[in-house]
Amino acid sequence: MKLILTHEVNGLGAPGDVVEVKDGYGRNYLMPRGLAIRWTRGGQKQIDLIRRARSVREVRTLEEAQQIAGQVNALTVRLKQRAGEGGRLFGSVTPSDIAEAVKATGGPDLDKRRIEIKNPIKTVGNHKAQVRLHPEVSATIKLDIVGA
Repeated sequence: MKLILTHEVNGLGAPGDVVEVKDGYGRNYLMPRGLAIRWTRGGQKQIDLIRRARSVREVRTLEEAQQIAGQVNALTVRLKQRAGEGGRLFGSVTPSDIAEAVKATGGPDLDKRRIEIKNPIKTVGNHKAQVRLHPEVSATIKLDIVGA
């Protein structure tokens, strides 16, 4: 099955890419979640629009990505979240929260879709999150979660 990706899918591709996947994966996972649409010849216009929007948001060069990674690696971001007894948070820390905190700390403006959290952050303390800045460059954000 040939599909056009509308969102980034790990291990498969970026928005605007045309990919060939097994029928069940495309029909039962990618399309219902809005991650992809069926490929057609008329879909080329959609591909162009998606790629144009992606180029605006994307980090341009490898050197620029390495520079931003240096800034992010040097940062320690402090987030205040509501917490109960024993240091458990009410809810969890989201990539959107992290992106806002990095910007408020004086760091670079990050795309929340590029921030990866391995396990949900639901406790007070020190944690880490990965940021994919470029296909070859990723950075680690050090997080200090404190109760409010």
